[in-house]
Amino acid sequence: MSIILNRKKISEAVTGYLFISPWLIIFTIFSVVSLVYAFYLSFTSYNLLKPPQLWGLEGYQRVFDDDLFLVKALPNTFKYVIIVVPIQTLLSLILAFAMDQKLRLQRFFRTLFYLPSVTSSVVISLIFIWIFAPQGIFNQITGLTINWLDNPRTAFYVIMGMNIFTTSGTLMLIFLAGLQDVSTSIYEAAQIDGANPIQTFVYITIPMLRPVIFFVVTVGIIGCFQVFDQIYVMTAGGPLDSTTTVTYLIYKWAFRDTTIKMGQASALAVILTFIILSITLIQRSIIEGSGSSAES
Repeated sequence: MSIILNRKKISEAVTGYLFISPWLIIFTIFSVVSLVYAFYLSFTSYNLLKPPQLWGLEGYQRVFDDDLFLVKALPNTFKYVIIVVPIQTLLSLILAFAMDQKLRLQRFFRTLFYLPSVTSSVVISLIFIWIFAPQGIFNQITGLTINWLDNPRTAFYVIMGMNIFTTSGTLMLIFLAGLQDVSTSIYEAAQIDGANPIQTFVYITIPMLRPVIFFVVTVGIIGCFQVFDQIYVMTAGGPLDSTTTVTYLIYKWAFRDTTIKMGQASALAVILTFIILSITLIQRSIIEGSGSSAES
């Protein structure tokens, strides 16, 4: 009997791996192998024109000696994360809470809020370029004459607003799934105890959504640290490098500079990976610590 059960488990395992094998192959080739190769290139002077030559930590030293990284790209990236992540998280949570209520045209509004998330980021970027052009819709409505994407003081904020606009719909659905997973008996018990809607939201909804909040914030942080396509399409890192982020700088060093600093770009990619990993682990420890203290 045990032999038959073991054969059945092996057969099920083989079948499962066969079904996921296309994804595993793609993930291995384009993620694992690419990551390992980029780590190797970070220790070389590879520039697409000659074979890689090992130079140790020279690439990492050049990254930290570069003013464009220290003065522009790194501060811009952290600024982007600090502003965008809290706003998109709070906005998506409010939208999810509103869509969880019994409203007329509920499905219509859910679709409307989610629609920007399934639209190509390049298309959305072009639309925002037209909206915030000198003769664009925004200036015509407000009566302003600002060239928003050519102004170092405004260009980055336009990109931030577009990112919040396009990602809130997806995060809303994640929060909505979490809200619908909370038992209604908990809310009924809170009503019996005399809790008002604000108290219910703060002391019941938020704690019950702690795992979902951690996931949403983590996804938001990773996405903001890796922002590239909107910046590439809308401003190409300008004006005056005011929208240059770490990921755009990696692209610039690897493919646009005349010296083609592929090794230096790979070193920066490794540094960015460790930054994201460190922030994610710190965030996880904070959320788990607050959860354990709340339970005690």
